[in-house]
Amino acid sequence: MKYKKLKIALCLSMVGLGTLDASASRLFQYAPISPARFGLKDTVQTDSTELIQVAFRKVKKQNLMGEVQAINLAQLMEKNYTTYSLENLDALISGYNGNIWGSAGYLLLIDGFPRDADNVMPTEIEQISVLKDANAIALYGSRAAKGVIYITTKRGKAGNQKINIRTNAGINTPISYPKYLGSAEYMTLYNEARRNDGLPNLYTQENIYKHGTGENPYRYPNVDYYSSDYIKKSYNRYDATAEVSGGNERTQYYTNFGFWSAGSLLNFGEAVDNNTSNRFNMRGNINVKLNNIISLNVDAAASFYTSKGVNADYWAAAATGRPHRFSPLVPISMIEESDENSLILVNNSNFLVDGKYLLGGSQLDQTNAFANIYAGGSNRHLNRQFQFNTGLDFNLNDVLEGLTFQTAMAIDYQNQYNQSYNNNYAIYQANWNNYNGNDLISSLTKYGDDRISGVQNIGGSAYRQTLGFTAQLNYARTFNEQHHVSAILLANAFQIGKSAEYHKQSNANLGLQFGYHFANKYFVDFSAAIPHSAKLPEAKRKAISPTLSMAWRLSEEEFMKDNSVFNNLKLKASAGIINTDLDIEDYYLYKGYYTYNNAAWYSWSDGQLVHTFDRFRGENMDMRYPQRREITFGIEAGMYNNLVTFNASYFYNQMHGMLVQPNTLYPMYFMSYWPTYSDMPFVNFNIDERQGVDFGLNINKSFKNSFLSLGVTGLYYDTKAAKRDELYENSYQNRTNRPLDAIWGLQNEGFYRDQADVDQSPVSTFGEVKPGDIKYKDQNGDGTIDTRDEVYLGKAGWAGAPFSLGFNFTAKWKNLTLFAVATARYGAYEMKNSSYFWMDGEDKYSIIARDRWTEENKETATYPRLTTGNSDNNFRISDFWMYKSNRFDLSKVQISYDFPTRVLGKGIVKELGIYTNGYNLMTLAKEKETMQLNVGGTPRTRFFNFGVKALF
Repeated sequence: MKYKKLKIALCLSMVGLGTLDASASRLFQYAPISPARFGLKDTVQTDSTELIQVAFRKVKKQNLMGEVQAINLAQLMEKNYTTYSLENLDALISGYNGNIWGSAGYLLLIDGFPRDADNVMPTEIEQISVLKDANAIALYGSRAAKGVIYITTKRGKAGNQKINIRTNAGINTPISYPKYLGSAEYMTLYNEARRNDGLPNLYTQENIYKHGTGENPYRYPNVDYYSSDYIKKSYNRYDATAEVSGGNERTQYYTNFGFWSAGSLLNFGEAVDNNTSNRFNMRGNINVKLNNIISLNVDAAASFYTSKGVNADYWAAAATGRPHRFSPLVPISMIEESDENSLILVNNSNFLVDGKYLLGGSQLDQTNAFANIYAGGSNRHLNRQFQFNTGLDFNLNDVLEGLTFQTAMAIDYQNQYNQSYNNNYAIYQANWNNYNGNDLISSLTKYGDDRISGVQNIGGSAYRQTLGFTAQLNYARTFNEQHHVSAILLANAFQIGKSAEYHKQSNANLGLQFGYHFANKYFVDFSAAIPHSAKLPEAKRKAISPTLSMAWRLSEEEFMKDNSVFNNLKLKASAGIINTDLDIEDYYLYKGYYTYNNAAWYSWSDGQLVHTFDRFRGENMDMRYPQRREITFGIEAGMYNNLVTFNASYFYNQMHGMLVQPNTLYPMYFMSYWPTYSDMPFVNFNIDERQGVDFGLNINKSFKNSFLSLGVTGLYYDTKAAKRDELYENSYQNRTNRPLDAIWGLQNEGFYRDQADVDQSPVSTFGEVKPGDIKYKDQNGDGTIDTRDEVYLGKAGWAGAPFSLGFNFTAKWKNLTLFAVATARYGAYEMKNSSYFWMDGEDKYSIIARDRWTEENKETATYPRLTTGNSDNNFRISDFWMYKSNRFDLSKVQISYDFPTRVLGKGIVKELGIYTNGYNLMTLAKEKETMQLNVGGTPRTRFFNFGVKALF
C-alpha cells in the first residue's frame, strides 16, 4: 500500500518537470522510440523500423524523405558516455562538421522549440536528428534555412518502474601550454630589439645575469605563469544522474535529476576555494490519456548553474605579463631589522600571504593578476533556466479515419547575473641593498590601500524569454495496404526576447505537407511554408517556400527481388526554395533615414555654427526575402543483409538575393563621405553558392560471442561567391567566383636582406621597413605595397574544412565492449596571428622569437626582426603566417564491461556496468603544437573518466 501511494505521488510530481515532444505529430500513431534502452545495441545508426523525428512528425527510418539522418543517443550512451549533447556528432552523421553542408547558423530545437544544446544533458536525450535539405526543413519556415538539429528528450514508457543510476569521476589534464621566454632571454632579446631601432640597451649584462641565475627571485624575478607554483597538474570533474520512468497504458512518466561539478587549474590564493563550476538539472514529463479522444502532455525542465571564480583573468595575464617586471610576492623575512617604516607597513597590511609575504607589484603594475587572485575578492556567475511546455492531442477518428489534431505551447525563461566582492589592496615595491653578498630590503614603496568593504556587487544581469506555439491538423491513412497518404496543415511560431535588444527575434509561418508512397516503392513528399518577417516591407513580409522530394526503392521491384547483394536500394531527389530572413542583419533596412548630427561645425560662408541632418540610407520598399534555392540527389543502400549499409548525397544550393548597398548599380553621387550622405538603398543582389557530397558507410558483422562495427562519415563541399557588388581596381581582387571562406592577404617574398634591398623594392605604405622585415609582392606593379596588393590565398578553416571524415568503431566480445571515435579535417588554412606570434613594442616574447631575423642568421631565420616600435608591415594577413590545418584526431576511446546477469542474481540490481574512457587522446598534424595552443585562455585538456551505471 505504501508503495502504491509513493508511486502515485511520484507521478503527480512529474507534472511540470520535463519537456514536451510538442512538434511530433501522431501521423503514424505516436509511439515512443524503442531503442532497447537497457540492452547494448551494436550499431551507431538507427534500425530501419525505428521512428525518426522529422519536421512535426515521426516516420520509420525506411520511409524517410529528404536528407535526414539520426542517432539514438540513449542507446549510444551505453557504450559512449558523453558530457555534451552534440559531442562527436560529426563522426556519427554525415554532412555535419559543426555546420550543416557548410552553412553556419542551423536552427537547434529541443522537443520542437529553440533551445540551447548545452542546456540538455546527454543522459536526458533519446534521439538527435539532423535535417539537411530544403524539403526536410521547409515546415520550420524562415529561421531553419541553414538546416535543423532536432534533439528529442526521453519520455516514460508503459511498464514496470525503472530506476537508472549513473555516476562518473574524471580528471582533466592540460594538453599544451604556451611557451614564453624567461627573464634573462627576454631582456637579451629586448635589448636586441632596441638596437634594431637605433636605441641603446636598456638592461645591463649584470642585471640579465642575475635574473637568469635565480639566486634571489624576489629581487630579480623570473615569473613563469605556467609553473607548478600557480597551476595544478590536473583538475577533477564529477557527475551523477538518476532517472526514474514507468507507467501504464494510460499514464507514463519520466524524470531525470543530474549534477556535475568541475574544478580549475589555478592553485593559489582565492582561486583554491573559489574556482569551481556546478550545475544541477531536473527534467521530467508525464503523458496522460484523458479519454479515448484527448491526450495530455506536461513537461518541464530546470537547470541551475553556478560558477565561482576570482576577480582576475589569469590566462590573459599569462599571455601578456612579462617575466621580469615584478615579483608576485615580497618576503617580509628579507626586510632589514632596522627598517621600522617597512615593518609598520607589514603590521598594518590586511593581506599577508601565509603570514610571510606582502603582495608584490610596481608603479606600473599596481593591479595585477597575482594580487587580484590573492586579495582582489571573488565572484559568482549564476545562470538559471526554466522550460515548460504542454500540449494536447486529439484523436479525431470518429470525424475522419486517420485525422488527428495537436497543439502545444512552450514558455522558457533564462536569467543570469554576477555576484562579486571587490576588495581594494595595496601592493609593495621593494628597494634592495646588498650587504656582504646578502640581499635585504631596505625600504618598501606602497601603492594603493587595503580596503575590504564586504559589500556584494550585482552586475552583468541578462535575461532571455522564449515563447513557442504550434497547432497542426494531421492526416495519415493507408488504403488497400499499399497506398499510404499523409498530410499536415500547421501554424508554427516562436519569439525570443533578450535584454538590451529592442526587437524580439520572431519566427512565424504556416505550413503544408502532403506525402504519398505506394507499395513501399514510390515516394513523394511536398512540403511548403508561408513565413512572416517584420524585417521586410509590409507588402513583402509573406512568401511561399515550396519543396518537393521523391524517392524510388529499387530493391522492392520485381527485377531486384532475386538479387543476393542488395536488401535495400533507394534513390532520392529533392528540390526547393526556402525564403529566409536569417541573413538580414537588422530591422527597417528597407527604410531610408536621417539622423541629427549634434556635432557643430562652422559654415564656410558666414562663420556660423551649423548642425546637420545626415542621410544614411535610401529606401527600397521592394526588398524581398533572400532565398535558399536547392537541388539534391541521394542514394541509400543495404547490402548482404545489412552487413554493409551506405548513404550518399549530392547537394547544390544558392543563397540568392543577399542584401547589399550596391555601388555598381547607382552613380557615385548617391553617396559621399563629407558631409556624410547616402541615398544608397539595400537591395537583393549577392548570390552565394555551395555544392558538395556527403556520405556514410557502416559495416557490421556478428560472430558467435563477438561483434565488430566500423562507421565512416564524410563531407566534401565547395563554396563560391557567385555574384558580388564590387568595384576593385584590379580584377585579381574580385571576390566573384572565389570561395566564401576565402583568406585575402599579401604574398610574401621573404625578408628584406639589407638596406639596398629595401631601397630597391616597392615602397611599403604600412610603415617604415628595415632589413629583416617581411617583403611583399607588388601585384599591380605600381611601386607601392598597399591593400591593392592583397590576393586570394586559400580557404579559411573557421567555416569548417572543405573535406572532413569521421570514424566510429565498435568491438564487442561477450560483455566487454571497445568503442572509439576519430575525425579528420583537410583542405583549409589558418593564420598564426595571435599575440603568441605577433610580438612588437612591449609585448611578451614567446619562444617563436628565437627564430628571429638577425644579420648572423639571415639565411635561416623564420621570424621577422624584433622591434620595440610598431610592426604593422610585418603583422598583416599574408601567406607568411598561413599554415595548413590538416589534422587527424583520436577523439575518444571507451572500454565498457557489463556484469553478467548470473553474477547479479535476483537482487534489486537488474543491470550493472563499469567503463573508462579518454577524450582528446591524440592529434596527428604538421602544426599540432600551434593547433593545441589556447593563447590567452584556459588550456585545452585531455579528459580521463571512470563511470558506473546501474539499473534497478
